[in-house]
Amino acid sequence: MKVLVAPDKFKGSLSAVAAAEAIARGFLSAWPEAEVQIAPIADGGEGFAEALCVALDGEWIATTACDPLGRKVDARYVWVASRKLAIIEMSEASGLWRLKPAERDPLHASTFGTGQLMRDATARGARTILVGLGGSATTDGGIGMAEALGYEFLNGNGESVGPGDLRELRQIRTSNALVLPQVIAACDVQNPLLGERGTAFVFSPQKGADARTVRLLEQCMENLARIVTQELGCDFREAEGAGAAGGIGFGLMSFCGAKIQSGFDVVADALQLAQRIAASDLVITGEGRLDGQTLEGKGPAGVAALARKNGKPVIALAGSVATDGGLDSLFNAACPIVDQPVSLEEAMQRGAEFLERTARRAAQLIQLGTVL
Repeated sequence: MKVLVAPDKFKGSLSAVAAAEAIARGFLSAWPEAEVQIAPIADGGEGFAEALCVALDGEWIATTACDPLGRKVDARYVWVASRKLAIIEMSEASGLWRLKPAERDPLHASTFGTGQLMRDATARGARTILVGLGGSATTDGGIGMAEALGYEFLNGNGESVGPGDLRELRQIRTSNALVLPQVIAACDVQNPLLGERGTAFVFSPQKGADARTVRLLEQCMENLARIVTQELGCDFREAEGAGAAGGIGFGLMSFCGAKIQSGFDVVADALQLAQRIAASDLVITGEGRLDGQTLEGKGPAGVAALARKNGKPVIALAGSVATDGGLDSLFNAACPIVDQPVSLEEAMQRGAEFLERTARRAAQLIQLGTVL
């Protein structure tokens, strides 16, 4: 029995690597003769850099950068020397996890720190910079990042404007902008910059925006898109992924010439996931919650699609499994891992334990099926 274990992170509980290791331990405890390989995955959000670091034998580069409120923090990114490739998670410097709940301020939070990491990678000699999008504390359209790379955003009086002042933006100066290598933005959402599906309306409430702030942010993004079109001659407001991570998808395309790619596809290519699935007898994937959003480009859905294409059975393990239509068509079995009454906090603390136990039961049931 050849088993490929390819889960995403269990957000707030386990990284993709830790989840894969727990599943492998559980399966092997019941079926020690099985040949189990792990391939932790990601879809562009948190865990993206870690998954690629493992897959590409990269190293972590430690540096300092600004958090969303401008405070200096320790930060890091992955460097793959053989490819001169830098892998950056925008949430590393600009993520919501950097802020206490009372500090959340999407009108003023900035992606400047993400730009600092990109600048450091460029100075190191990167030929390509991969930026994983997700988990942001920001809704600045990427102007903070662009400022760190040398762009200037000015009002009618020639004064600098910040994220909360973007309604006053009138001019973008590019004379000091850094020349960048190839930039690829890895993204797991298709939202445009503006409108009901845009970054302000869909994502900023998660970052602390009330109804009034959502409207202000939408106006800021509208004016940013207008001035970018006017000053830079490009218009990505309707592009898929432009609204990702507080609009930094739009900023990366507009200011860095970035191409948007599926985060899962980037990781799958690096892991040679299709080939490894084809060589396996069983695939096990999972994430914190399986629901309707899983169907919209999340990592486990990508794993399942590759497994189906190669005629391989696929099991999904999750903290919870919703009854949304469509999950049954993705997975041969979807199993919730929490097997006793516990609080959400305790369930997340004991995630590895529950996951290992569920993987053990799955192996026992598969063994039973082979003898019936």
